[in-house]
Amino acid sequence: MPELTTKLYFGPWYRRSPYFEATRRAGCKAYDIYNKMYLPAEYDDVSVEYAALNEAVTLWDVGVERTVQIKGPDADRLTDMLTCRDLSRCAVKQCKYMLVTSPDGGIVNDPVLVHPEENVWWMQLADSDAGLYALGVRSQLDLDAEVTYPDVHPLQVQGPLSGRTLEKLVGEGIYDIRYYWCDHFQINDIPVVITRTGWSAVPGFEVNLLDGSRGDDLWDAIMAAGEEFGIRPIAPNEARRVEAGIFNWGSDISLADTPFHVMGLERLVEEQPQDYIGKQALERLRRDGVDRKLVGIDFDDSEPLPGISRKWDASHDGQPVGPVTDAVWSPGLEKNIGYVWVPIDLAQPGTPIEVESEHGPMTGHTAAIPFVDPRKERPAQPLGQAV
Repeated sequence: MPELTTKLYFGPWYRRSPYFEATRRAGCKAYDIYNKMYLPAEYDDVSVEYAALNEAVTLWDVGVERTVQIKGPDADRLTDMLTCRDLSRCAVKQCKYMLVTSPDGGIVNDPVLVHPEENVWWMQLADSDAGLYALGVRSQLDLDAEVTYPDVHPLQVQGPLSGRTLEKLVGEGIYDIRYYWCDHFQINDIPVVITRTGWSAVPGFEVNLLDGSRGDDLWDAIMAAGEEFGIRPIAPNEARRVEAGIFNWGSDISLADTPFHVMGLERLVEEQPQDYIGKQALERLRRDGVDRKLVGIDFDDSEPLPGISRKWDASHDGQPVGPVTDAVWSPGLEKNIGYVWVPIDLAQPGTPIEVESEHGPMTGHTAAIPFVDPRKERPAQPLGQAV
């Protein structure tokens, strides 16, 4: 049977980041479509990219994290209305992992929220139209705030040598940025805001370009600074983000799910006196509980999985439980891991699960999330072992 090939057309109907042409020159082999933009999906073998991320420094074009800005005298109140996080305690230059909530408590989006200056907030989005949602909320409230898509374009510099790479460009001030905080810098003469965040389980930063015409200049400056450390462009790494308990909106979680349905996200429904969209529904779920949960899954099969292209049916003792949403080989943990939806009474770690995958039948057990410790420095201790 002849091998099938598929093409992705580059047309004007999808947006391109300021780094798009640089990624092509760097040898990107495949692109995904995310947030109506081209997302680099492959440069080299995933094991090579995983090793570079884990051992050195890597550069990612993540302009698909399209930035929505909320600005004005009432920007604090409008932004706070959109989320179950209590932003009254969020300082200027602080960042938050944000859940944008619907009236019934569903997750509209789960962006990183950046507070770069007074009366200014950036939501850097997962793959849903939270910008349009914010515009709709703004239209129903008498608030002095505007919602726009500013000239802000993120790059991720991830890996244990990311700090040393950026130090060459901005000085030792890079080490003053605390985890989930940000600051303003100049790289050569290019204005940027750097956050200590990232979609991985390793030390890293996100460099936000504030002039979209300078994409090539910024890309080349970071590549040159990282050359002595073996820097290489890579795609967002699935294994590392699943190890870290990071979710992908649209596949793992959706508008139909609330924070109480997802292991680890319950903590983000913060008790607060002020109102926000979805508060009544979420407080009811806090009181009454939920019927299902997204949890981790450890697969028993020791052969590396080639990946997942659709959700897999899962069962327990022959009874359907819910889909597996992610399944990936972790070179660091030396096993296949992923996420699975199960009824709440099966959510505890260690529950046997049978899976009908596109690669054949598999078995596994439910597991706690994250698979690595919260500081993201080493694999988690096995269940039952002292920490």
